[in-house]
Amino acid sequence: MKNTPFTQKHIALGAKMAPFAGYNMPISYTGINDEHSTVRNNAGVFDVSHMGEFILKGEHALDLIQCVTSNDASKLSNGKAQYSCLPNNEGGIVDDLLVYCIEENKVYMLVVNASNIEKDWNWITQFNTNNVEMHNVSDKTCLLAIQGPNATKLLQPLTEMDIMNLKYYTFVKGKFAEVDNVLISATGYTGAGGVEIYFEDANGNADKIWDAIAQLGIKPIGLAARDTLRLEMGYCLYGNDIDDTTNPLEAGLGWITKFSKEFTAKAIIEKVKADGVKRKLVGFEMIERGIPRHDYIIKDAAGNTIGKVTSGTQAPSLNKAIGMGYVTVENAAIDSEIFIDIRNTLVKAKVAKIPFV
Repeated sequence: MKNTPFTQKHIALGAKMAPFAGYNMPISYTGINDEHSTVRNNAGVFDVSHMGEFILKGEHALDLIQCVTSNDASKLSNGKAQYSCLPNNEGGIVDDLLVYCIEENKVYMLVVNASNIEKDWNWITQFNTNNVEMHNVSDKTCLLAIQGPNATKLLQPLTEMDIMNLKYYTFVKGKFAEVDNVLISATGYTGAGGVEIYFEDANGNADKIWDAIAQLGIKPIGLAARDTLRLEMGYCLYGNDIDDTTNPLEAGLGWITKFSKEFTAKAIIEKVKADGVKRKLVGFEMIERGIPRHDYIIKDAAGNTIGKVTSGTQAPSLNKAIGMGYVTVENAAIDSEIFIDIRNTLVKAKVAKIPFV
């Protein structure tokens, strides 16, 4: 099991640690509800250094990205980022990712899920027929997500870069907490605002930046609260809500699927669009008492199976149980009554609008 450069910090702070994507990661510190509330109302710092980062360089770097991703990366200029996915040959999803334009048409950074680093690298490599220079810098890249409505205001004294006015899905690069070449992007996985910061794990950088953030009074947050925060926003988690068997359209990711360019399985996904999806990823809230869990069966009032839960939790901001799952199109309308099979008892729920908060 791998450690991040911050593992000993987490242990010293009393974090509850557990394996995640091959890493020893902090799950919680003071408790999910407290940590969740901290991010929604103020700011917290997540260690997400387990994520993967690939650098693609060269005159054909953009061509390769256009080939393997569903979104249109040609729209990116220096300092811009976009959310995208890697379709497989059958129209499913190899992974979802972020694409950063470091130097237009020449240098890009792809940020992929921790559990898919090797899988994604191998997938992209097979399409690299024009000798694009590829570097897997995952092991030497630190990534901290400082999320919450007060995040940039608290962090601004640590840098001369204007991060308080950083537009969504843009980034800047410069000195932060006396460390050079830090990339700060207005992205994140909580819907609470804030930034993600990338820097090289060298010369004591990890300690310098972590300690500078801690001295601002920004509390560390574990992966459990990260999950409740993203679920309240209806953000997909790879391996739960999307995977190799789900296509972007049924997952509600048509907005990152651009048919104006060529990409892997474009024809298959176009046909799905023309024919209409058979199922949809929906959000739902429990009407009766019960917590929906991954893989619980979803049924209609007559007891017919109509889908499956992909994610579920007790939402701290709402004080009610919520979830996401795939259901047949006929049952996907907002306010549709559905039932979650929880230990052989049908518990009433209704399809709800995403985001929940």
